[in-house]
Amino acid sequence: MSESPVPPPPAPSRTPGPPAGSSGAAGSSGAAEAARSRVPAAPVAVITGAGSGIGRAVALELAAAGWELVLAGRRPQALDETRAALPGGRAVCVRADVADADSVAGLFRAADAFAPRLDLLFNNAGTFGPGGIPFDELPLSAWQKVVGTNLTGAFLCAQAAFRRMKAQDPQGGRIINNGSVSAHAPRPGSAPYTATKHGLTGLTKSLSLDGRPYRIACGQIDIGNAATEMTDRMARGVPQADGRLAAEPVMDAADVARTVRHMAELPLEANVQFATVLATAMPYIGRG
Repeated sequence: MSESPVPPPPAPSRTPGPPAGSSGAAGSSGAAEAARSRVPAAPVAVITGAGSGIGRAVALELAAAGWELVLAGRRPQALDETRAALPGGRAVCVRADVADADSVAGLFRAADAFAPRLDLLFNNAGTFGPGGIPFDELPLSAWQKVVGTNLTGAFLCAQAAFRRMKAQDPQGGRIINNGSVSAHAPRPGSAPYTATKHGLTGLTKSLSLDGRPYRIACGQIDIGNAATEMTDRMARGVPQADGRLAAEPVMDAADVARTVRHMAELPLEANVQFATVLATAMPYIGRG
């Protein structure tokens, strides 16, 4: 397996602080009180879409580096499988649908009960949406489902994380949004997905600006053809801009995870604003 092009720095030093106020706590349960009273020995991350693919790869990478993790997703069994694969460290699984505001609120209450602060949100949950449907025949419901997960879901999670990072002491933290090379160049028949990834780029920039006074950094990783369940179809052939069907090369998701870890472990005085990691020979440069 190839090494990351930018070797990750050592984990940053952390000054333990209290949680983001009592309003974010899960009641006055013993678990929450125990979390507040202990001094964290490791940084803490919330990972959405942690049950498979990039989310699972990033969970494995961060756990190996000593992070404590809140693993979020819609499928409890998949989350349990991710947790079982971790090389060690503390982790909790939380069933959550990022497109649902109440579900996101519950996720961050669980995160508050798990640990006294939050250092990282990896905003990873997403969906491609339906394929093979001409633009003029695309149902509104299909558009809304992709927007709800990829954009509204990212907003809801980022807002909840921002509130906690702003309120906690020491103040600050980092949000990393999972974008896509489709934020730069679309594939045929991908209007909902492409539109949400362009929108996510705007959200990333706004969060970077709005987070400055509170030491909240935000960056985005744009990924092309990582080998996951979502990209299995690449090997069978996918539509190209010239109308052909062609197989495309993929890369190991672990290479993406190492890049995320590098971004995550920078001091808050430094930020990777945008990073593009893609299979070297995929048709991206010059696509279309």
